[in-house]
Amino acid sequence: MVTEARPTHPLVRRLAALVALSRPSVWITSLLPFCLGYVLATHRFLPASCTPLTGDCFADIRPLATGILLMGPLAWLAILAINDASDLPGDLHNPRKVGKPVASGRMSANNATKLAYVAGAVALGVAITIGFPITVMTLLWLALGWAYSVPPLRLKTRPGWDVATNAVAVGGLALVAGWSVAQPIVDFPWIMVVEGLLVGTALYLPTTLADYDADVASGYTTSGVRLGRARAHYIGLGAMAASCVIAIVLSASDYVIPHRMLGIQIVAAPILIGAYHLLLSRAHGPKAVVKASVVITLMFTAVNVAFGVMYVGWV
Repeated sequence: MVTEARPTHPLVRRLAALVALSRPSVWITSLLPFCLGYVLATHRFLPASCTPLTGDCFADIRPLATGILLMGPLAWLAILAINDASDLPGDLHNPRKVGKPVASGRMSANNATKLAYVAGAVALGVAITIGFPITVMTLLWLALGWAYSVPPLRLKTRPGWDVATNAVAVGGLALVAGWSVAQPIVDFPWIMVVEGLLVGTALYLPTTLADYDADVASGYTTSGVRLGRARAHYIGLGAMAASCVIAIVLSASDYVIPHRMLGIQIVAAPILIGAYHLLLSRAHGPKAVVKASVVITLMFTAVNVAFGVMYVGWV
């Protein structure tokens, strides 16, 4: 019989549990808007002193590198640890989540809760070294993560609020945080927050459908449960379509999105909208929904990479 190999050294097991708890696969949902915000602020992927490398590179890149550490593993560890501790009763009956560190028994809910607050404190400490604006963004993001998971608010089980919490955190706060490490927030092009909120809504709604059956069985009234599969899908589709329309208008106006990217936007819009509808409407079961969501996210990422390349002047 073949068994799954697991780390045997206690320290290795603990580190593996921490990494699993922070779920590296979701880091891209905050790191993409964070890095996009930085690119918007600087018209560069890296500080000028780093391309080519000079003696000032280390000091100049520190805010960006520290922000990536903050908006990736640190913040997600704080948010997901408290989420897993709070979701334990439901996760025990969810086939997609029984392998997580808390649900599988590799970490107690009490320890996960303590870890969440420690990680949150460390995240705030790291944010302070960058500046006041990103510290505020981090505090708000952690507060939303706490409100999403922890009673009595537990916004996860309040239809509409669950989607809004994630859309604001990922589509709004992470984007502005990336800008804030290089430029004053008052100069931020706020129409991009609208874009972020729409995309965040479009990408988060399908996740409420991935756990539809488990949430119903556990008594969780998420947006997916309240709306039903069809309505949730079409609201997400509408949000994706609206974001594409705004992107085309911005490019046509040569505001934020370069005019030379208009052709790409016009071609990409129906592809993104069509793929969103076809892949997600035909996805049945948690694994299929997650797989379709990943494909849509990667397609959207590709469009953003094209935007970044043009925005910094490489093309």
